[in-house]
Amino acid sequence: MSDTAGGPTSAFPGGARNWFGTDGVRGIVGERITEELVERLGRAATTWSGRGRVLVGRDTRASGVALEEALARGIASAGGVAVLAGILPTPAVALMAYDLGAVVSASHNPPEYNGVKFFDRDGHKLPAADEERIEELLESDTGEVAGGSVERLDGAAESHLEHLLERFGSDLSGLRIAVDCANGAYAGLAPRAFERLGATVTAIGNEPDGSNINVGCGATDLALLQRTIRGGAFDLGIALDGDGDRLLAVDENGEVVDGDRILAILALALGVDQVAVTVMTNLGFHRLMAERGIHVHVTDVGDRHVLEALRREGGLLGGEQSGHVIWLRDHVTGDGLAIALLLCSALAGRPLSQAAALYDPFPQRTANIPVGARAVPPEVLAEVARLNAELAGRGRILVRPSGTEPVVRVLSEAETAAEAENLCGRIARLVEQTLG
Repeated sequence: MSDTAGGPTSAFPGGARNWFGTDGVRGIVGERITEELVERLGRAATTWSGRGRVLVGRDTRASGVALEEALARGIASAGGVAVLAGILPTPAVALMAYDLGAVVSASHNPPEYNGVKFFDRDGHKLPAADEERIEELLESDTGEVAGGSVERLDGAAESHLEHLLERFGSDLSGLRIAVDCANGAYAGLAPRAFERLGATVTAIGNEPDGSNINVGCGATDLALLQRTIRGGAFDLGIALDGDGDRLLAVDENGEVVDGDRILAILALALGVDQVAVTVMTNLGFHRLMAERGIHVHVTDVGDRHVLEALRREGGLLGGEQSGHVIWLRDHVTGDGLAIALLLCSALAGRPLSQAAALYDPFPQRTANIPVGARAVPPEVLAEVARLNAELAGRGRILVRPSGTEPVVRVLSEAETAAEAENLCGRIARLVEQTLG
């Protein structure tokens, strides 16, 4: 059984917002993202939040140092206190946020990207209305306010590691695991977490140099982890993304275990009665949840929407196929390392391949079409609606503009791979023809 909590939008996610997308302000450094913009963002967000203390973390991008300094200048110039914690995973900033939390990161994007995302004092991503208010303040910048300052916080990453071990850890003695840190914010921390719980760990993507975050490694590129698993004796592999809020897994045979399957494993192991997922979640997952009597809330794409649904419905578990998986007991947002620890515990001695074989997924195909427009044309939406009506539950098509990249994303799902391929190709060609 499922319901819809805010269906997919046909317009660009973010509505009237000029800078904020689905996950903060993000773009290529030197083009969309500049020190001047980040400084103004810091000033506007601090003014909006009441000029309190702002915890600032960043990932491992080379551009992060200068942008962190720019953000701190903006916070201080608005009369706030910028508390710089250095390299810190995004979920740690959310969990530790003061009056405001800010992360200098472009998450899973390549190294040339960077950005800023904010959390309120409860560790929640800001709703669209608050981001719009910050944009208004950004455009009506009134200059400096006295009384601001910049401080530095040592040991924040270690404190976060201790929290995860205490609240999410279990005895992992004998487990052989490969951990891909994406050369990102969890480099060093994630391997130590598993080692301290007794696992035998091989770390890859664990040498950030400022230019290699998410490059050929991590949750956005599983090839290195798959080669590692297939080339040795491992029970599983986990891959984090650059800022640490996403995770995907690879089983002992080197096969990918996506966010849907991870979520299914946890739903059954943790004994929940409801979950929140996005419109991207496989129809096979929905069938399994229905069989087990677990209610499914369906939201638009983006972990912020999943979080909103969980808080509204009183749920604890939710996530996305892409690897944003959320467990709200002892946390406030999705945390790749926390979920990896829960996944290892949920295996209870089983191979990951066995645990993941809970349902037969519908074959899916996806396409990303580069575009300049911010909306899907009406004729595309009409054709998608016609085909979905024709499929009558035997499959589906979803088309939406990305909130983080200049592309339109197409997803098709059907009972056979050939039909899914055909549906995806038809809509992708239509998008290219209408927006090309």
